[in-house]
Amino acid sequence: MRDPRGYWQAFLRQVGCSQRVIDHCNAVCDLALDYYRPGIMERSLLEAGATLHDIGRSRTHGLAHAQVGARLCRDAGVSEEIARIVECHLGAGLTADECTLLCLLPIDCIPRTAEEKVVANADNLVSGTRVIGIEERMMRAISLPRRIRIRLFHLWLEMEIFRRYVPGPDNKPPHDPGP
Repeated sequence: MRDPRGYWQAFLRQVGCSQRVIDHCNAVCDLALDYYRPGIMERSLLEAGATLHDIGRSRTHGLAHAQVGARLCRDAGVSEEIARIVECHLGAGLTADECTLLCLLPIDCIPRTAEEKVVANADNLVSGTRVIGIEERMMRAISLPRRIRIRLFHLWLEMEIFRRYVPGPDNKPPHDPGP
C-alpha cells in the first residue's frame, strides 16, 4: 500500500465521517507518529489505528463511538489489532465495569499495547486539530473521577518515555531491563 493514510482516510469518508472528524484523526495521527519508535511498535499499525480511531463518529458522537468504531472496523475486515486501538482510545481506557456503568458493552477497553497507548494519549492531547499540553488536558478532565484523572496522567507519563527516548547503539528500549 503506497499511501496507507490516504487509504484509511477514504475508508473514513466511505463510512460517512465528516471532514472535521477526518481532520482531527489526521492531527492525532501526526502526533502519534511523533511517539513512534522502531522495534517497539509497528508504524503501519500505529498509523492505521490513529487515522481510524474516531471512525465511530460516523454513527454517534457519544462515548459509544469507540465501540461502534471497532465494530465498523471488524465488519469491514480490518485487523483485530487496529479494531482494538479504536476500541481502547477513550481517555486512558475504560475497564469492563466502567463501560457497564456508562451503558456501553462490558468490554475491557484499557490500552495494553504500545500502539493502543500511543493513540489514546495522542487523542487526549489533540483538541480539534490543535495539539494541547497535559496541563490543559488535565484541566478539561477535572470533573472526571480521580481514578480516571490519575490513569490519564500515568498514560501521559508512560508515553513521554517513548517521545523522549532516542535510540542509540548503547540504549535499550525503555521496557527492556537488559542483562
